[in-house]
Amino acid sequence: MQIRLLGRIDYLTAYEDMQAFTAARTDNTPNELWMCEHPPVFTQGLAGKADHVLMPGDIPVIQTNRGGQVTFHGPGQVMAYPLINLQRAGYYVKEYVYKLEESVIRTLAYFGVTGHRVAGAPGIYVRLDDPFSHAALLGPRHPGDPFKGLGKISALGIKVSRHCTYHGVALNVAMDLGPFERINPCGYAGLKTVDLSTIGVETSWQEAAQVLAGQLAARL
Repeated sequence: MQIRLLGRIDYLTAYEDMQAFTAARTDNTPNELWMCEHPPVFTQGLAGKADHVLMPGDIPVIQTNRGGQVTFHGPGQVMAYPLINLQRAGYYVKEYVYKLEESVIRTLAYFGVTGHRVAGAPGIYVRLDDPFSHAALLGPRHPGDPFKGLGKISALGIKVSRHCTYHGVALNVAMDLGPFERINPCGYAGLKTVDLSTIGVETSWQEAAQVLAGQLAARL
């Protein structure tokens, strides 16, 4: 897999480039992994509801063809866009999503943080009271608030076209989290969003991107 470190690029540029790359693929096109960050932008998924965008203000809202609801991208967030031919790789979409999430969990573990999955809510979460605890999330979640005591540190949204993936996964490293309060993140009102910095991990965007890229390349 070819890993491309793109630095900070405009979201629409990355979106259009991913579409063009996927449309031009042949059965022999090598898989690629694009790592980048974006200027501030809200992106809305195919099933996204307008009422989940509360106060966009001066931050643009871009409609996309990925799955999921609204989320925020901005400086200090690692964006990973795997461009994978799933048919050639030999696994299905559900396993692909599992591999994305597992790569984030392993990346967090590198920094001493325990990441958790929540059933029915793609992405990775951490315990707000002790993000370094290795204890599993046991039993059913709080019926009125399935995210009680948790913060979301990684969101994912994908698109598959002709067995080929684009869009991908975000890992919050050290960013302005304020814009997340202007939306219902991923469609969940009141969902707390965190980054590595707010839970006490000091690292650079470059280091986090390198670790995540390595974990993704190893699994995909």
